[in-house]
Amino acid sequence: MNNNQPFSIKYWAEEDRPREKLLLKGRQNLSNAELIAILIGSGTKELSAVQLSKNILIRFDNDLNELARLQVADLKKFKGIGEAKAVSVIAALELGRRRQISTSSVKSRITSSKDAYKLLAGDLRDLNHEVFKILLLNRNNRVLRTETISIGGIAGTVVDPKIIFKKALDHHASSIILCHNHPSGNLNPSRQDIEITKKIVEAGKVIEIQILDHLIISYEGYFSFADEALI
Repeated sequence: MNNNQPFSIKYWAEEDRPREKLLLKGRQNLSNAELIAILIGSGTKELSAVQLSKNILIRFDNDLNELARLQVADLKKFKGIGEAKAVSVIAALELGRRRQISTSSVKSRITSSKDAYKLLAGDLRDLNHEVFKILLLNRNNRVLRTETISIGGIAGTVVDPKIIFKKALDHHASSIILCHNHPSGNLNPSRQDIEITKKIVEAGKVIEIQILDHLIISYEGYFSFADEALI
């Protein structure tokens, strides 16, 4: 047996190999590193797939939300992670994100800022550019649909109130929740955020469509204008 063999998964006890462990004990008994190891398949001469996965997680403080923000190029910086392995990891994380979104029914009833956050977070919190979305609600505060209003860069995005209210009128919405993300992680509203919110609220009064809230979302959580009495 050469010096590299102990690092190879094939020399581990069967119950310690990620794939075999999943089959024997069930997926819920695998650590995050073991699940990622299954995705990447193999490690390097120096590191097993599990050890390599642990190193990746440690680099991001074992935070899967941070991992979900990575691009293929970011993962390829780790020795032993090529394009195919990076794509596999990112695809799996994207499926997880979409599953989270799909669990929120389109007809969800919004009773608090947290309800709106749960509905929108999966789409916005991991983006590296700003996106402005709205939730259109009926008279019972049930979601009619989610609409993207604008897509911008790292520093911001342009919002046209006319587009917002056209969407609302087209779908017979009674009220609207505004939402955009801050890629920086900072949840504090900017002066521009406050000004555009006031402008949209005032326009809504004219046509009798209420703006219930404006959420700012990031990987740190969310900020609610309504909760902070800014609407």
